[in-house]
Amino acid sequence: MTTAKVGKEEQLNLETVTWGELTWVNIEGPTELETKYLAKHYPFDLLVLDDCLSRIERPKIDEYKEYLFLVFHFPVFRKEVRVTAPGQLSVFIGDNYLVTLHKGELKPLVKLFKECQIDKESRQEHFRYGSGYLLYQIIDRLVDYCFPILNKIVANIEQVEDNIFDVKGNIIREISMLRRDIIAFRRILWPMRAVIASLEPKIRRFSNMDMGVYFGDTVDHVDRIWDALDEYKEVIEGLNDTHDSLAASHTNQTMRIVTIIATILLPLSVVASIYGMNIPLPLQNSPYSFLIVSVIMLTIIGGMLLFFRRKHLI
Repeated sequence: MTTAKVGKEEQLNLETVTWGELTWVNIEGPTELETKYLAKHYPFDLLVLDDCLSRIERPKIDEYKEYLFLVFHFPVFRKEVRVTAPGQLSVFIGDNYLVTLHKGELKPLVKLFKECQIDKESRQEHFRYGSGYLLYQIIDRLVDYCFPILNKIVANIEQVEDNIFDVKGNIIREISMLRRDIIAFRRILWPMRAVIASLEPKIRRFSNMDMGVYFGDTVDHVDRIWDALDEYKEVIEGLNDTHDSLAASHTNQTMRIVTIIATILLPLSVVASIYGMNIPLPLQNSPYSFLIVSVIMLTIIGGMLLFFRRKHLI
């Protein structure tokens, strides 16, 4: 058993952990230097290695005679922009090696590798059944890591539900960001379901134990996550409809008040316009003309308010 970091003189961003005949090669932030190293020491096709440097590759399984090449996407929540983005993991798996290439965003993977580096029992536990079992451990941890992200979405939904009746707040922005998160999560998970579901028969040759039950459990977790996202999607659409209804009701109430005020002011404007004309009018020269006009206006206001009250408009 050995734990080693590839020679610093080569300036490779590459670390390895070995137990028995199995070696786990982990590369964070792969560059052309690392891919050239892999091409020199492993039977990997150059075109496949170029895919590892691609910004985003679609999740897939490519089968070759001596190894499999796999691409996975797992959700990564980026706090600075409050958005869920795909974290890409590229994997080469052979009889006595497992090579992982990623950007270091997948915390469960980074944590598992460090555990295997420093803990002998952890190496023995994860390496003893072959590279296929080690790959299962990685995928299972990354799938389970989706649940805390789901819990964060649930907490945000509950907060929006508590504030949904505050039409003056910026609820529509929160709803829109939640909807964006759910859509992004679903977009990441959808192609992954098929890849993980079809993975067990293909890696069976790289494990010395039956992996069917293990991958069945992982597929069940993925399905649970998908069902939860479906439910959250419906909830957020319902909250959006509720907010739209409340906003429309608030707007209608405001417009009704404005309309009543305008309706009341209309006859008052007519009376004021008539008595503002430069022509002889009844009571125009009376010392009580202002008082009389004021009484007329107040009478009109009172009558219209009484009318609106009986019609349940106010």
